[in-house]
Amino acid sequence: MNAIFLALVVIAFATAALRELRSTDPDERPMAELSEGAVEAAGAAVELALGLVGVMALFLGLMKIAEAGGLLTVLARLLRPLMVRLFPDVPPEHPAMGAMILNFSANILGLGNAATPFGIRAMQELEKLNPHPGTATNAMALFLAINTSSITLLPTGVIALRASLGSEDPAAILPTTLFATLFATVAGITSALVLQRWFRPPAATREIPPGGLDDPDAEASPGDRRSNADRDTEPGEQPQPMNIEVPAEGYPAWVSLLVLLGVLAIIPLTIIYGQAIAPWIIPGLVVGFLSYGVLRGVPVYEVFVEGAKEGFNVALRIIPYLVAILVAVGMLRESGALGMFVGLVGPWTTPFGLPAEALPMALLRPLSGSGAYGIMAGIMQDPATGPDTHVGMLVSTLQGSTETTFYVLAVYFGAIGVKRVRHTLAAALSADAVAVVAAVAIVAWLYL
Repeated sequence: MNAIFLALVVIAFATAALRELRSTDPDERPMAELSEGAVEAAGAAVELALGLVGVMALFLGLMKIAEAGGLLTVLARLLRPLMVRLFPDVPPEHPAMGAMILNFSANILGLGNAATPFGIRAMQELEKLNPHPGTATNAMALFLAINTSSITLLPTGVIALRASLGSEDPAAILPTTLFATLFATVAGITSALVLQRWFRPPAATREIPPGGLDDPDAEASPGDRRSNADRDTEPGEQPQPMNIEVPAEGYPAWVSLLVLLGVLAIIPLTIIYGQAIAPWIIPGLVVGFLSYGVLRGVPVYEVFVEGAKEGFNVALRIIPYLVAILVAVGMLRESGALGMFVGLVGPWTTPFGLPAEALPMALLRPLSGSGAYGIMAGIMQDPATGPDTHVGMLVSTLQGSTETTFYVLAVYFGAIGVKRVRHTLAAALSADAVAVVAAVAIVAWLYL
């Protein structure tokens, strides 16, 4: 992100400087416009973040109720029968399986703060089953391919931003996001399973007992003779997730299959009746989560307030990131560089349903979540586009159905010291590409 931020600012400055030096019109002042654009963008970033405080507090308060009511555990039990089939190399009762299930469950609910620590824990446990340290296993590659496909049923962050910007139907992106993320997840899984046949791991450098390296009957090699406490407290390791019970058994396979078919059936219904359903989604979520909390014996008011405090803090924490990226994008726009880029690329991408205005968002999303978020916010803030236009709907869908692939791979592999990623990056980028294509297709069909 350092290189991207610097490149945007330098390109903007160079373009404005070149225009200033070549200009013969005394009324044309590119450098002055560049300065004004930077200051205005910084102010707009702060206003945007402050406008987001209330909506983020609402959604994180509701999600805290769901979390306290054990919804994460319910999802984990639903996913378990599918997981044991997707990851045959991981013993069903191994801690890696439980951590992966909780990571996916948190992602589905949009609980990114909980999903990341669970994901790091899953990678640490998978490394204990790794017969060739430093090289990604098939299970690791598949796990990260699914993670980067952005498996989420409720893109609360994007809905919150759209609501703060005055969208008439903030939740209108739910059907388009479900459609795109479904195709991305299928593509990620398929790519990982196919590519693992071509990217063979090296010969095993250590033998792994059935229970992993923590098996008390295993003879550890000198390099592996570390206690669990040593492995669990590596320097720079991120905070561990909350203590949530990992279910030892899942629901019967037919229950999980029935729920999966129900989710798949919802997608075409939301697409066909999306405009009629959209106004009901946010009120329905409020009533639904509060009712769920009451039924589960959760003190809904106290828990909601606790979650709302987190939402307040999240909205304030993103101010520096929004200022940085919106200033860079604002400078790029005022310098004329962004207009030139749109003019060059637009004729090629627009016929395929991808407006040039949305292309920077699609390209930046795998590299930087904060950068893509800033570009999306800038596009939807622009009166010429706004949150409810075709471009606004498209960038909202892209944000909700794709992931910061390179960041995820860097954090998760960095946590365990894996340097040879094998087919992981190819599978993850395949999921990203399919998500973009699916998002363009569904948004064009519904809103063009």
